[in-house]
Amino acid sequence: MLSACPIDVVLLATDLDASKDFYANKIGLPVLVENPSSVTFTCGGDSRLVVSKSTTGTSDEQTQASFRVVDLKEETAALRSRGVKIEDYDLPGLKTVDGIVELPFGWMAWFIDPGKNCVGMLQLK
Repeated sequence: MLSACPIDVVLLATDLDASKDFYANKIGLPVLVENPSSVTFTCGGDSRLVVSKSTTGTSDEQTQASFRVVDLKEETAALRSRGVKIEDYDLPGLKTVDGIVELPFGWMAWFIDPGKNCVGMLQLK
């Protein structure tokens, strides 16, 4: 049954080299498999992030994937130290403080990758 199977997240990128550099060197994900059309990164547990070359990329501004983290403040500080911009939002029902928003179930922060994919980080309460 699928409920017992790992799932891989696939993000689109028009510049695969820039995305590989971003996820490997700024986010810190190890490259598992690489070919001319995609790069697969190892993530926690048995999960993987695949960045696939695309001629159009993504046009959706919503969160495409989200990492579950233990300490969101620590993660955002580490990413900022490596040059990753943590997004700030001031929207009805969603206002970040230093890049982090408190939600009923936890805290979230987001960054935008070179493919314009919005990636979240979630610390559960």
